[in-house]
Amino acid sequence: MTVWDDLVGQEKVSEQLDAAARDADALVTAATAGAPPPEASKMTHAWLFTGPPGAGRTRTARAFAAALQCVSPDRALGGAPGCGFCDGCHTALVGTHADVTTVAAVGTQILADDMRDTVRKSFTSPANGRWQVILVEDAERLNEKSANAVLKAVEEPAPRTVWLLCAPSLEDVLPTIRSRCRHLNLRTPSVEAVADMLVRRDGIEPEVAAAAARATQGDVDRARRLATDERARAHRAAVLKLPLRIDDIGGCLRAAQELVDAATEDSKQLAEEVDAKETEELKAALGAVQGGRMPRGTAGVMKELEDKQKRRRTRTQRDSLDQALTDLTGFYRDVLALQLGSRIALANTDAEDALERLAGAGTPESTLRRIEAIAACRDALDRNVAPLLAVEAMTMALRAG
Repeated sequence: MTVWDDLVGQEKVSEQLDAAARDADALVTAATAGAPPPEASKMTHAWLFTGPPGAGRTRTARAFAAALQCVSPDRALGGAPGCGFCDGCHTALVGTHADVTTVAAVGTQILADDMRDTVRKSFTSPANGRWQVILVEDAERLNEKSANAVLKAVEEPAPRTVWLLCAPSLEDVLPTIRSRCRHLNLRTPSVEAVADMLVRRDGIEPEVAAAAARATQGDVDRARRLATDERARAHRAAVLKLPLRIDDIGGCLRAAQELVDAATEDSKQLAEEVDAKETEELKAALGAVQGGRMPRGTAGVMKELEDKQKRRRTRTQRDSLDQALTDLTGFYRDVLALQLGSRIALANTDAEDALERLAGAGTPESTLRRIEAIAACRDALDRNVAPLLAVEAMTMALRAG
């Protein structure tokens, strides 16, 4: 199994990255042997991966990082880098490789402080790998200062440093940064391809895999979670019942409160899983004495960790809400398809009775207004409007139609 096998529906991109990884391997091999570099190379120092949610931007970038770090002996016999089994590939894929640094937004933005050490590291040579790889999962969340720091690093990178930036679209990245990157656009995998992957890789029953892939419209990560997590299925089912519970103002307000409460619970669960472990590890690193007393001068470090955890909880809540809004959009898209007599396959076949009921009770124009109301709620959340206020405004608009 190579590192490219997990890139569902991205055959063209896989071919381009495979060719670049081969040339990158030849460049390092030549430099190590003191030989001149190859005259032509498909490798470059900065890459930008774009595509819709679920296309696998981060997964693709990480697969490429693994191929760049591949140390399989088969390469000397003409084999392609990216075997998926060697120490370089394995540690890069699981996120423990010393020369693969991953940057993700802890809160709603990637701050300059979050990038400072990473940018500094990008100017150093690899410690024990073949390349120094910097993977930025949420390049669209770079703020002005952190984006400028990245720009300086991308403009004049170290000889064996590679930047891998992931963002939904080209427009989400500063023009000065994207102009220095090689752009690869990923497409949403087909429902059939995702279902097949769930059956082959995860052992999911074909019926369950097909339903999860159809419900998520080709989003690999969400489909896997929906197929394996009962809680995720229950949460989605509750979201799809919302359009039937907003007949009056009280129902709108209750539905909005429950949606926000569910997102808050998601962020709380993540905090319980991660925050306590992070705090204990930091205390141990700072030399906390028995009884929990901290050494003098460490209060600022602990406060910095608390702020980071707070920002992460906020982002988790917003991400959970955004996922619920995506499910709602898909629901009304199915309603619109029924109203227009479209032959496209419904994504929410498990809620077909509700879809037909709403399709018969409204018009295509009212359904489009409801979809626009969901988009407006997403925009409000992006502008840091209080989640409850934004969702309440949305549910009232959904009721009005």
